[in-house]
Amino acid sequence: MSRLSTTCMREPVARDDRDPDMSLNPSQQDRLSSALQQIEHLAGELEGQPEALLALLRQLEHLHRSIQDGAFRSSLPADRSQLFSLLQSVERSGGWPYIPRLQLRTFMDLLQQESPEDGAPDDEPLAA
Repeated sequence: MSRLSTTCMREPVARDDRDPDMSLNPSQQDRLSSALQQIEHLAGELEGQPEALLALLRQLEHLHRSIQDGAFRSSLPADRSQLFSLLQSVERSGGWPYIPRLQLRTFMDLLQQESPEDGAPDDEPLAA
């Protein structure tokens, strides 16, 4: 009975533990929380539909890259000392955001595993 997991996943950072320089204002946090709840609800609706969930993950990854390559990159300080301060703040507040990907090798390994009873692959759903 195997399950996929990603070793890169981090526990969510509690609001009170964040570095004040890295947090959103209350209105922004409320809007973000609302959007995230809607996405989580959608993911719940799509449970059992791996193709639809994969499409959702792809769109979230696209959004991540769009923000990273657009607004975030253009907001980086040009001054070396300010950039260093920002990097220190990022490290204090939980590090760089990352969306881990399941590797094709992980899927292949799971397909090669056989259950001892019947020689068939496990019937448990794959979970990320």
